Amino acid sequence: MIIANNINKNFGKLKVLDNVSITCNKGECIALIGPNGSGKTTFIKSILGMVVCDSGFITFNGKNILHNWQYRSDIGYMPQIGRYPDNMSIGQLLRMMKDIRKEKNTGLDEELIKKFGLDLILDKRMRTLSGGTRQKVSASLAFLFNPAVLILDEPTAGLDPVAAEILKEKITAEKAKGKLVLITSHVLSELDDLVTQVIYMQEGKLVFQKTIKELRVDTGQEKLSKAIATVMLRK
Repeated sequence: MIIANNINKNFGKLKVLDNVSITCNKGECIALIGPNGSGKTTFIKSILGMVVCDSGFITFNGKNILHNWQYRSDIGYMPQIGRYPDNMSIGQLLRMMKDIRKEKNTGLDEELIKKFGLDLILDKRMRTLSGGTRQKVSASLAFLFNPAVLILDEPTAGLDPVAAEILKEKITAEKAKGKLVLITSHVLSELDDLVTQVIYMQEGKLVFQKTIKELRVDTGQEKLSKAIATVMLRK
């Protein structure tokens, strides 16, 4: 579904992505992890078309994404920090997004809006919302247009335990429908029951891409955090 072929990206003299090749298939929930500055965010922005690679290319469903912006309508993106117009209410924001993406207004997925209780506070202004409620809005928008691919950047950050569990159950359900879910997170314990594969990046390079089963067999560890630590200590 999404294939990155030998992509490279420099910002000035800083090499942010170094010959990265990654394959992400539908029906997978993939954890994209690594230390700060490893290139995760730049890789995600490259998939979204927000960063243009210096060399190499990315395909979405077999088509090069360069100059082919239409593929973005099949992606739901949840940023780590959602930034929205302060004076807009939740309801106005939702209506605006539906208006912008009229072609996707059939088969809307409003399950998270209801499960998070956002339908009860539609008149609240964005500037008055707590960080956790903003995260709920971001998550609801990512799933709203029923996309084939979900890219979630630190999705549970700031969420209370109940909301985090609601979101994890939603991710599991969407993966079961055959969607591709790509998650970045520093809280590896939250990924144990979700992910089927792990992509680990460091200093702009792909260190490994393994299935959870392969990772557990290779390391003898069940928990993702311990398995990752075991692999990195060997290097």
